[in-house]
Amino acid sequence: MTPYDLNVAARILLTIATVGCTIIPVLADFNRTHATNPLWTGHARFHVVWQVMSYVFIGIILMYLIWTPRAEYSAVLYLVGGVVGSIYAGFFSAYFGMRLYGGRAFDDNGYLPIPVKIGSRVLHVDLNITVFSIFVVVLTIGMFKIV
Repeated sequence: MTPYDLNVAARILLTIATVGCTIIPVLADFNRTHATNPLWTGHARFHVVWQVMSYVFIGIILMYLIWTPRAEYSAVLYLVGGVVGSIYAGFFSAYFGMRLYGGRAFDDNGYLPIPVKIGSRVLHVDLNITVFSIFVVVLTIGMFKIV
């Protein structure tokens, strides 16, 4: 069996992780919460569209790398994982650095945290953090599946 054949699980998991940071943002951000939000400045909307479209084109390249057999296939999968991990690292860097630049994880006219009742407590779960954390776990498992 070739390295391509041996890495089916890694390919699938890396594909899921790639979709999470290159396609999901299109669905989440190309609407009134972000790209066409009338409360955002035109320049801020420009930047979100630029960022999301950059990720789409990166995703196309990554999908080609994931699903095309070649020499040094395992090394290519590690490269894919590194690129995808870099996108998620950028998100979490922005999240944890919000105090440095006055950022917010959500706006009142965007995606609000979801209230989840656990016992007598109500936790407000941020959708971005939750979804991206799940995709990072998928990415990590995929990286460990590379042979």
